[in-house]
Amino acid sequence: MGRPLRIEYPGALYHITSRGNERKDIFIDDKDRIRFLEILSDYHDRYGTLLHSYVLMDNHYHLILETPKGNLLKVMHGINSRYTGYINRRYKRSGHLFQGRYKAIIVDKDAYLLPLSRYLHLNPVRANIVDKPELYRWSSYPGYIGKGRRYNWVEYMWILSQFGDDTARPMKRYKEYTEEAMKLKSENPLVDLYGHAVLGREEFKDKISSLIKGKPLSHEIVEGKRLIKNPLAEDIIKSVAKAFNIEEDTIKSRGTRNNIAREAAIYFVQRYSGLGNIEIGRLFGGIHYSAVSKASMRLKKEMADNRRLSKMVLNLDSQFKT
Repeated sequence: MGRPLRIEYPGALYHITSRGNERKDIFIDDKDRIRFLEILSDYHDRYGTLLHSYVLMDNHYHLILETPKGNLLKVMHGINSRYTGYINRRYKRSGHLFQGRYKAIIVDKDAYLLPLSRYLHLNPVRANIVDKPELYRWSSYPGYIGKGRRYNWVEYMWILSQFGDDTARPMKRYKEYTEEAMKLKSENPLVDLYGHAVLGREEFKDKISSLIKGKPLSHEIVEGKRLIKNPLAEDIIKSVAKAFNIEEDTIKSRGTRNNIAREAAIYFVQRYSGLGNIEIGRLFGGIHYSAVSKASMRLKKEMADNRRLSKMVLNLDSQFKT
């Protein structure tokens, strides 16, 4: 069985964070930081990524990365693996450099790229490393405002174009826009994060929900079930009652033995509604939460011995998945 799915599609935009194992430093000196930037440049050329912003802190880094080819997994695996190999060779060490897998938040570009870039560029200020973001060398910010080197693998123009079409004025306005946030206490756009994985407006959340429906989610999407438009438990019970030609009350009432339709309803409500076992137990006449799992297990055993039942359950399953 393969790894659970990342949210990945052509044109997706991500806020990427990767931290050192046990919160240890991943950048020891400037030579390490230069090497990491060289790797970012190489993967821009090799896989066609668009890097809108970056900041390298001592024990972690942030990227705002767009993938026109929908190849996040390949790109990030390559970046972290190559940098880990470099560090292990240089410092004669072995083992993991990063703390687990990188964190990837998918971002609504039109609504959140601009404030997220500002928030990212202010990381060194919030960490009390510098008083002004342009004083921090290991960030894309100096290039944005004409105070540092510009790299051809950083996509400056989308953000600057939000402030005008000429060259000098957008840089000045982006600088003003960023400095405004230094005075604000609630400028963190990540407070709008949904399901620990999506940053966007309602229509964007709906788009992502439709993309991932019926697919296994990556473990870091802690509240992944919230991203899916789940069918209501009552609608599931109604569909099961119709398929088994039985009254809904008979399904919901406890005490009836060998009630396969009830077991099927419990199974599907547990699988697709997003409700917890305690809530499901209340819905089905106040049964104990452990009885919910037991009912699902009984149904699976009965399906193995009853081809007709198995076919009915599979037909219902296809309805709830779509």
